[in-house]
Amino acid sequence: MQLIGTGVGRTGTYSLKLAINQLGLGPCHHMEEVLHNMPLQVPLWSAALNGAADWQSIYDGYPSAVDWPTAGFFRELYEAYPSAKFVLTLRSPESWADSFGGTIYQLLAGREQAPPEMRDWLQMAAGVIGKTGFPDGLDRDGLIAAFAAHNDAVRATIPAGQLLEFEVKQGWGPLCEFLEVPVPDEPFPRSNHREEFWDRVNGKI
Repeated sequence: MQLIGTGVGRTGTYSLKLAINQLGLGPCHHMEEVLHNMPLQVPLWSAALNGAADWQSIYDGYPSAVDWPTAGFFRELYEAYPSAKFVLTLRSPESWADSFGGTIYQLLAGREQAPPEMRDWLQMAAGVIGKTGFPDGLDRDGLIAAFAAHNDAVRATIPAGQLLEFEVKQGWGPLCEFLEVPVPDEPFPRSNHREEFWDRVNGKI
């Protein structure tokens, strides 16, 4: 593992995944990979939640990873990959709480009514997201406070020289400088607005 994202979902992690792939550090692991390969990935991540992580199997074929479930294990991953580089994706806590509350949190709140084939994935995701500091039932203020606490915990764990704090609206510059790679000619990818999130979950993308 060369590059590990510690930012939680809805902070531009899907755009970052596309950018990392474009820079040649992919394929980059993201929750979408779990969704597309549930029979293999869900048991591996469930085991990680229970303290029996097999990082080599989880990240087999992936030199980089962003988003949940990865972000929930930044302490363990820093221990497992102490020479990796880490990226903390950020956005305004208020806009994040609104986006998370209207997508991932809403999806998890209804997991008992989900189709049977989705329930193990949703249960694992709820466990990882709870571990990260976002248990069921938080209000908007609670989400904002938990978001700040997670970001502070990342800063306290990862040495500053190995950590890039990054907002995707900053574009290629900070990311390419951090990774010591040339800036591409193409625009920085922008993806995964709320409608697209639901299309991914529902298998339309």
